[in-house]
Amino acid sequence: MTTQQFQVRKDQLATTRTVQLPDAPLLEGEIRVRIEHFAYTSNNITYAAFGDAMNYWQFFPVAHAAGDEAAWGVVPVWGFGVVEQTQCPGVVVGERLYGYWPMASHAVLQPARDTPEGFFDGAAHRTTLHPVYNHYLRCAVDPLHDPATEPQQALLRPLFLTAWLIDDFLADNDFFGTTKAGQRGVMLLSSASSKTAYATAAQLVKRPEVEVVGLTSAGNVVFCESLGVYSRVLTYDQLDQLPTDTPCVYVDFAGNGALRKAIHSRFTALAYSCSIGGTHVDQLAGGRDLAGPRPVLFFAPAQAKKRHGDWGAAGFNERMAKAWHAFIAQVSQPAAPWLVVQHHSGCDAVQAAHTLVLGGRGDPRVGHMLSLS
Repeated sequence: MTTQQFQVRKDQLATTRTVQLPDAPLLEGEIRVRIEHFAYTSNNITYAAFGDAMNYWQFFPVAHAAGDEAAWGVVPVWGFGVVEQTQCPGVVVGERLYGYWPMASHAVLQPARDTPEGFFDGAAHRTTLHPVYNHYLRCAVDPLHDPATEPQQALLRPLFLTAWLIDDFLADNDFFGTTKAGQRGVMLLSSASSKTAYATAAQLVKRPEVEVVGLTSAGNVVFCESLGVYSRVLTYDQLDQLPTDTPCVYVDFAGNGALRKAIHSRFTALAYSCSIGGTHVDQLAGGRDLAGPRPVLFFAPAQAKKRHGDWGAAGFNERMAKAWHAFIAQVSQPAAPWLVVQHHSGCDAVQAAHTLVLGGRGDPRVGHMLSLS
């Protein structure tokens, strides 16, 4: 048996290949999972763009006999798999799992800290990586799992958790002083058509003390306005429609260096610059030599850890689940769904979807579900 694995060049994300890896016999304590389908969004492009800085390449290191492993990486993805083989007493064949996978047909995990709800991958190379990404949930008992909406869950669940934590982080920090004296702080969200951005806006719009302004390309204005979660939608060249002394926070999903510089240069009351992702991978730039506050990279697991401490695990999960169910109801409204799922199977289809998402040229209403198995 062999595993198909989709790899990208770390320094040239448009360059890809699919390799066949021979399946080694399982060791004691290991399981082999067939990855049925996984989501592919601009969030995954962010994983690749920040692969070295944020250790995303370390989750599924490339290992084969080609001799050039260091140049290639496997982009992590969220999705669903089924246990095909097991040498682990606590995990049985046929179990359905939700979690963080390689772009591949199969994955080998080493379950540890097994509970009725799930387990962690205890593989040595993942022990120093954040547990949020190492946790696999048993779908049979997962309160957020619904077999009828697995694509929506894979596409939106990890993005929503990040978005929910961004909203909580901003509120937890009193929107960095932009709402003082009864004024409304302006939250500027770039790449407003991206799923993480509009999920964040869907949380922020519930807070009367802030105004949520979406920044996007001209072609995505109508889509962003149709969602009803942005107070205003502006194109990237319409920043002059906001006064220079607007008390604001920049929430950067694009990573576009020129846009970041324009925002930092224009807004004299910019209180905080929050870097989330890199959807504009061809225009990424650092945060040096900027006016105003230095951009700070947001790491969702850090805020999750803080809130677990504040609320306890049960309190955290209860709050998140309530917000999730409200959000998925918004997204799935029959009259005007925010998300239309497209399925892609096979190496060529996965390659095409990667190219489309990487280029940022896709329909923002479309969600891509891929399969190599």
